[in-house]
Amino acid sequence: MANVKAENGAVKSSVALVGCGWFGFALAKQLVHEGYRVTGCKRSAEELSALTEVGIEAYPLQLGSEAPSAPDAQALSGLFQTDYLVVNIPPRLKRGNAAYLEELQQLIALSQGWQYQQIVFISTTGVYPAKDKVMTEADALAESSDSQVLLDAEALFQALPHACIVRFAGLVGPKRHPGRFLAGKTDVSGANVAVNLVHLSDCVSAVSRILAATGSGLSVAPIYNLCAPTHPTKAEFYHAAAESLGLVAPEFNQQSMPSKVIQGDAIVTDLGFRYQYASPLDMLAAC
Repeated sequence: MANVKAENGAVKSSVALVGCGWFGFALAKQLVHEGYRVTGCKRSAEELSALTEVGIEAYPLQLGSEAPSAPDAQALSGLFQTDYLVVNIPPRLKRGNAAYLEELQQLIALSQGWQYQQIVFISTTGVYPAKDKVMTEADALAESSDSQVLLDAEALFQALPHACIVRFAGLVGPKRHPGRFLAGKTDVSGANVAVNLVHLSDCVSAVSRILAATGSGLSVAPIYNLCAPTHPTKAEFYHAAAESLGLVAPEFNQQSMPSKVIQGDAIVTDLGFRYQYASPLDMLAAC
């Protein structure tokens, strides 16, 4: 049921992608291009045409207690009956989303009963504490209520078979140029802090690589960081970022701050992944 025949008679793998926002939509389009049968969802039926136009089998799905009605598991069976499942639901904790864990639990309940070859859950390097340290996948720590929620979310998927948690560093790309973040600001602290960013295209390529590795029988680790391997300082990067847009560069004070460095090379070692953008400075022209 999960596979369909391509025109040449070969079996195509299928991927369900829950969360077709900025990253999810880019990933879905790439997977369609690679020959996967892709199912995806949006919160409202009015948004589905954008998915179907690029070859995605689209379903409406709104999770959480604020949804107008409970999701219909039978109507959504076509969404979830696939070989792979990628979950990309932004936590939106800074916007006061208290229902994040509830939404994920509801999603897991809807997808129960289907044996996936691989589940990929998109998380964030926000699970790492603000310390002067190189952070590997083993260094997550709940130092705040938000990071506790993020780790609780990861735990929901770690309890499932064949799950891989992918933690994105700060995500930039088209329509997300970092030059506007600090432009024109003064008395900014932390000029010494290492910048941990990853480009959208590298995130798409990495998740695609994880699915391909699973399909090839390679062993996939339970957690991977995704972060460009070079880390300029905050002062160096945001000066360059503002100037690349013709904006006023930020002015930094002398206050130093803890500088954590996210190490993202485990996926390189394990799966032969290669970052297209090795430094945040390289990303500026591609945003």
